[in-house]
Amino acid sequence: MTGRELAIEFTDLWKDLDTRQINTMLAKNVGMELLEFFSAYAEEFSDEWVPKDGEGEELSRRLPNLLIIGYLIRLLEERVD
Repeated sequence: MTGRELAIEFTDLWKDLDTRQINTMLAKNVGMELLEFFSAYAEEFSDEWVPKDGEGEELSRRLPNLLIIGYLIRLLEERVD
């Protein structure tokens, strides 16, 4: 499986998870310190680069999830190799 195929499969799976399942996955794979880092980094990034309008607010809200998903996909790639 290529990295792209793995990412597509993971994001398709992610969309179907409920909050409890996501929290369980995060607890098993991502420490609280790293979650806090992603949240702080996303906030700092969005404060500087994201417009302060309705669309920008939605992007800012979702940015930490995007960072976490990218991190989890990278973990999967390492585990598959």
